[in-house]
Amino acid sequence: MEHPKFGELEGLRSIVTGGGSGIGRAIANALARQGVVVTICDIKLEAAQTVAVEVGGHALQIDVRQRGSVQTAFDEAAQIMGGYEILIANAGVSSMQHALSLTDEEWDFNFDVNTRGIFLSNQIAARTFVDQGRGVIVNTASLAAKVGAPLLAHYSASKFAVLGWTQALARELAPNGIRVNAVCPGFVKTDMQEREIAWEAELRRVTPERVVEDYIAQTPIGRIETPEDVADVAVFLCSNSARFMTGQGVNVTGGVYMT
Repeated sequence: MEHPKFGELEGLRSIVTGGGSGIGRAIANALARQGVVVTICDIKLEAAQTVAVEVGGHALQIDVRQRGSVQTAFDEAAQIMGGYEILIANAGVSSMQHALSLTDEEWDFNFDVNTRGIFLSNQIAARTFVDQGRGVIVNTASLAAKVGAPLLAHYSASKFAVLGWTQALARELAPNGIRVNAVCPGFVKTDMQEREIAWEAELRRVTPERVVEDYIAQTPIGRIETPEDVADVAVFLCSNSARFMTGQGVNVTGGVYMT
């Protein structure tokens, strides 16, 4: 697979939350290929350590739902790397249920990780970026942040909130030389997707194979997305090639959503 090269990223330092698997893991590897120093932060420390070995970086445990945990991890990352200029706020979760059957616990779980986690990690990193007069934030949103998804009403709501926050924060921080954008992946082949396929098959009373066929049928490019498809776009948003882009929710969906 060909990957773009952005020479100006060489030697920069980054934090990737939720970097122990899936899209976060792919972004960490993509940044490392650009010569970026990477600290992987994940609630699963062992997974973070595995990816840190892959990228020649560092691993820290984090719970993005807890301000103290985020602050401690980011402070430690800054100490290890000597600072940082890039935040990839990727940590996220999902669950699946009919809207009328959702529990308070399911709603809170999605919002605590997907929305509060973005808020805390962005705010804490942005305070550092404002002090140093530079920085880039890339948040992981979703196709479900653009189109309300059946069986994912709570997840969609949490990701719509991520886009609203991204836009507002981008407007506030632009005068400080800080860009804030988001990627909006579609049907990406990850461990999370494997769980979602099983849940959706059960809720729709169809086979998992039928669910996958439906995903592909909705995708004009005609295949399931890979984490690397998202990672290359995230790296682009970190680069000077995206220097005039801020407040964007960039669709990386294979054409499922085109507006």
